[in-house]
Amino acid sequence: MAARRDGDSGGGDSGSDSVGGGAGRALPPHSPSGAVLQTVEMHTGGEPLRIIPRLEAAERAAAAGLSLLSLRREVAARHDHVRRALMHEPRGHAGMYGAVVVRGGAAADGAHLAALFLHCAGYSAMCGHAVMALGRFALDYGLVPAPTRPETAVRLRCPCGPVTAFVPWDGHRSGNPVCFHSVPAFAAATDLAIDVPGHGKVVVDIGYGGTFYAFLSAEQLGLDVCSSKTRDLVSAASAVTEAVKKQFKLHHPESEDLAFLYGTILTDGKDAFSEEPTTNICVFADEQVDRSPTGSGVTARIALQYHKGLIQLDQSRTFQSSTTGSLFTGKAEAKFGNYNAVIVEVSGEAFYTGTATFTVEEEDPLKHGFLLK
Repeated sequence: MAARRDGDSGGGDSGSDSVGGGAGRALPPHSPSGAVLQTVEMHTGGEPLRIIPRLEAAERAAAAGLSLLSLRREVAARHDHVRRALMHEPRGHAGMYGAVVVRGGAAADGAHLAALFLHCAGYSAMCGHAVMALGRFALDYGLVPAPTRPETAVRLRCPCGPVTAFVPWDGHRSGNPVCFHSVPAFAAATDLAIDVPGHGKVVVDIGYGGTFYAFLSAEQLGLDVCSSKTRDLVSAASAVTEAVKKQFKLHHPESEDLAFLYGTILTDGKDAFSEEPTTNICVFADEQVDRSPTGSGVTARIALQYHKGLIQLDQSRTFQSSTTGSLFTGKAEAKFGNYNAVIVEVSGEAFYTGTATFTVEEEDPLKHGFLLK
């Protein structure tokens, strides 16, 4: 690629800050018709979150009266290039995760903000690590009109329903740890026999924590969640996910839009209550690996343990990611409704890693991203 000469304009101006020794020009240049995408970068327990503070197309659709589940379908159908541009290479990577913030309209429905969750294969209904990060973001970026000390409740609307994050606030900035109260979580199936090609018969539990996961010990697959190679764990978990999808029909009591298996979580098998951490790895979507213990996964696992009588209300457990060693805590706060559902509290730490301005040049053949598998 030819270097730009000092006299070249290099395209449209993207801001006032200049980089390098040019004559006060802003970099990077972008096509006059190309998109400029600004993000706030965070992580929770090592799992990234690329926050898009505003997507005008989504807010217009929300203002027109679309519910959040309908808005998710609308964005997927008409604006999926935004997800691909920010989640995929060269701007993202195979483990990238994101959230579009939606303010106002039917999507938010009385909450401080709504969120659409993005990953490399598509869209999720719930994301606990994102909720914890978004709780801090909402306070620091002024989305909560009157935050209170020492803790502020941040109301979020997710595609699965309303959740509330509780965020430390010192009057100037947010802090940690952040916790959230889930949508009602429940056991969808327990001790379900599944035939997994290459592994034979295994026994899985299926829990819902805003989205559905299959759970089993890695030992059933001849693996150790703490010491086996990540590649082997990913392949085995993905095989379980595909087998469950073919052999078990999921239902959600409120919306069939939520009745899909998001992934498989392999555990160390330590489901009975203990003061010691229990370790797991979550493989979701298209073989994407969660670097954190997985907020919605912890929610579903707590619901399963409560359903089986392995824990009681208000017994707090610690969950550890086998990939980064990061920790979340979880406990069943209260029973909910006429079926054996619980409201789960999950707690962890979310941190800022920076901000970014991404540009899209229309002539770039890879402008909407790519993935290597």
